[in-house]
Amino acid sequence: MKFTDSPVIELPVRDAVLSIQQDNGSMHVGTSVWPCSLVLVKFVERWLLYDASSPSTPNPYAHLLSFSGKRGIELGTGCGPAGMGLSLLGLEIVLTDIAPVMPALKRNLKRNKPTLGKTLKTAQLYWNNAAQIESLKPPFDFVVAADVVYIEESVSQLISAMESLVGDHGVILLGYQLRSPEAHRLFWELCEKAFKIEKVPHEHLHPEYAYEEAAVYIMRKK
Repeated sequence: MKFTDSPVIELPVRDAVLSIQQDNGSMHVGTSVWPCSLVLVKFVERWLLYDASSPSTPNPYAHLLSFSGKRGIELGTGCGPAGMGLSLLGLEIVLTDIAPVMPALKRNLKRNKPTLGKTLKTAQLYWNNAAQIESLKPPFDFVVAADVVYIEESVSQLISAMESLVGDHGVILLGYQLRSPEAHRLFWELCEKAFKIEKVPHEHLHPEYAYEEAAVYIMRKK
């Protein structure tokens, strides 16, 4: 599922609204907005802004969603909704993708600069390029990825990049939807070896952005 019905997708974050322009006619999947990026941002927003003083249940993610002084990086940013949304929520984040997708990302960053209040950092990144990874100066406190598991051949590169970029005490925030059974099997097989995996309960997602097919995972190095 992707939002092919509209050239522009709006994502409300805090008191702002991001306006993401997508190009569904492009040959690159990164120029379309995919649901997991929205699901991930709204999950973070729900618990980051959770008022612990009024509800009867404590915030289960209070220890996790502390962005002050932390560094983040997004893999496979695409049009940029997840990275821009997390920036509005206070995360200092670098947005990365492959060269053919960068023009669409930069257009959307320029389009949303008045809302963001700044120009976010971007970098070209191919997951198997060790020099590009090193130039980003890891480790990062947060590695963010949404809807990036759809080609079996790229799975091992993605896992390797995640391992290289996330700190020993860092967190991977993953928005996930099954796209390819082969990529799915390999991805989780390799993840089990590298990371401790926690699936966010569906009821913990934002109620207006809890798509049945989409999930959020929190992963840390073993």
